[in-house]
Amino acid sequence: MPVTLDRRDGCVMREGTIIVTGASRGIGAAIARDLDQRGCKVAGLSRGGTTAAGTGYACDMADEAAVRDAVARIAAAGPIIGLVNNAGVYSETRSAELTVAAFEQMMRVNVTAVLVGCREAYPHLVQAGGGLIVNIGSFYDRLGVSRALAYSATKAAVGAMTRCLAVEWARDNIRVLDVAPGYIETDMNREALKQDFMQAYIKRRIPLRRPGSAEEVARLVGMLFEADIGFLTGETIYLDGAHGINHQ
Repeated sequence: MPVTLDRRDGCVMREGTIIVTGASRGIGAAIARDLDQRGCKVAGLSRGGTTAAGTGYACDMADEAAVRDAVARIAAAGPIIGLVNNAGVYSETRSAELTVAAFEQMMRVNVTAVLVGCREAYPHLVQAGGGLIVNIGSFYDRLGVSRALAYSATKAAVGAMTRCLAVEWARDNIRVLDVAPGYIETDMNREALKQDFMQAYIKRRIPLRRPGSAEEVARLVGMLFEADIGFLTGETIYLDGAHGINHQ
């Protein structure tokens, strides 16, 4: 049965829960806070069960059974109307030294977990009359980046999954989008971004001459849920300060 729509200031706020993975820190925490401030009911998944806003649920996204159980527990408390697949890992390794085990582990967290999250949320989104899934990708999905083969491959896969699911699930009124940030400053990388060589690189390569913020990513994600643009699906939306298209 479709959930009730509550219009506020011209935007559509749906009654139901939006799941945010990796909601305890960084971009995921910012997204959870932004959605909460917009009046959305948030269920934040993290390994420790903590979330920056909403209700926290302990869940290792690399554990298929744990994801299935967490989504079922959230659904038992009310309708699920959205999912933000944010949890992920990053590491650098020379490609000639990249082990299969390390590659497969990153695929498991950054790709397989997205598939499982979408799959487990799907029947609940259908029951709610549709909804929105936002996958957090990266602008590395279209770049050639030294020592980041595994990570770049995972984010390209997220974009491909987004397109396939958008086409397949459109009949169920489920939209799927990929938000692909560039360099974003968070608690985890703030000190690294302050280093002289990184400051020089940012000012040379990013036309806006600065990294983005987790709050800017969160505002974009929150806007996508609040604006409820029904004809927008299957796209990758880059939020990188024009870094990826800069050839100056």
